[in-house]
Amino acid sequence: MKNKTVYTLLFVLCIVGFWAFENFYTPDTYSEPVADSAENFVQSSLLPESTTAEVVAHNYYSLSYNEPYEQAEWVAYALKQSHLTYDNRKRPYFIEDPKVKTKSADWRNYRGSGYDRGHLCPAGDRRFSEQAYNETFYTSNISPQNREFNAGIWNRLEQQIRQWCKKYGNLTIIVGGVLENGLEEIGIEDVDVPKRFFKLVVKKNKESWNVLAFVIPNQESSKPLHHFLVSVDEVERITGIDFFEKMPQSWQKEHETAVNKKDWKF
Repeated sequence: MKNKTVYTLLFVLCIVGFWAFENFYTPDTYSEPVADSAENFVQSSLLPESTTAEVVAHNYYSLSYNEPYEQAEWVAYALKQSHLTYDNRKRPYFIEDPKVKTKSADWRNYRGSGYDRGHLCPAGDRRFSEQAYNETFYTSNISPQNREFNAGIWNRLEQQIRQWCKKYGNLTIIVGGVLENGLEEIGIEDVDVPKRFFKLVVKKNKESWNVLAFVIPNQESSKPLHHFLVSVDEVERITGIDFFEKMPQSWQKEHETAVNKKDWKF
């Protein structure tokens, strides 16, 4: 009888231990200094305005965190041809971003919400390095996404961008949800669910620049990607963010006012 009681207690302790591990344990950080980190930063002149003054620079992407919405208002990263690998990586835990002063939202806010923890800087663009891959699992780099959207048109756009990188060379990507009043909220930290997501794609060949801007509703669509093209000015209007504030006014006038897809193969 005594042995049965001991075994029961051990079983209960194991259950409690697994529950505590699942609900409370996460690593402290994925960021470590790396020798080639500098070459992976986005060109400073292309970094957008931060409306929150909460800019975080990781080794392989930068972001501006918006605390009231519990997510980044934008994530910016460089995608190089040398990054396009298919290395298998073990998915790590989603963990809070140790560099966000106000503390990024816990991943458990998404549990049972019906929404995916949608990457902004895709893990698939960072397979070339274990550290680079792991960094995409900071919760500052995720936003609530409709599951069909995340696996559907959003994934198709990510794949298209990789094809452009392979064809045209290195790109700069700026991405985020459109954060506005009246959004649905999930979790105990009230993480807002964007109704729309934007993505800007910048390429430069010698002195020639090309910029594409997309705004896509947070739902699956069978429409072609070019259907969602807008001007950079339109993205600035709906987000309130000045995306290329450091570029000359003449450059902004040329590349922000119109939609020009002729130099991109869809």
